[in-house]
This record gives sequence, structure tokens and C-alpha cells, in this order.
Amino acid sequence: MIDAVLKEVLRCPNCVRATGGELTLHREAWFICKDCNRKYPIVDNIPVMLIEEGDKWIGTAEAALPVPPPAK
Repeated sequence: MIDAVLKEVLRCPNCVRATGGELTLHREAWFICKDCNRKYPIVDNIPVMLIEEGDKWIGTAEAALPVPPPAK
């Protein structure tokens, strides 16, 4: 489970400077950027906040995201 403080401080690394990069938590397994729709997996309770990782899932619908996310 992701810590509440962590949820508050994490931002999309692609959008943080331009639009704020606010994230929503999806099924305790993904962070989704409200601005660019990049999706960042949470693997072993660690958010993978790399733009390249978010790019992989940008075209995937929220309902189609695998839970748990695939490990590398």
C-alpha cells in the first residue's frame, strides 16, 4: 500500500513544471497523470516514475491496465 504522504508529493515527471503533474491512484497499482495521461506502475510497492515507463502505457485504457503491473 502506498503511503498517504507519498501520494501527496509525487508528480508526473513530464508535467510537473508546466501543469503541476497531479496524479491519481488507480487500483493501488498505477499512478495516472491528470494532464498527459501517462501511467506509472507501482511494482513491489515502489512507483516507477520514469517518463519512458509512463510512455509505454499512455495509449492503454485504465480498465485495460494489468493489476498487478508487470515487473521488468
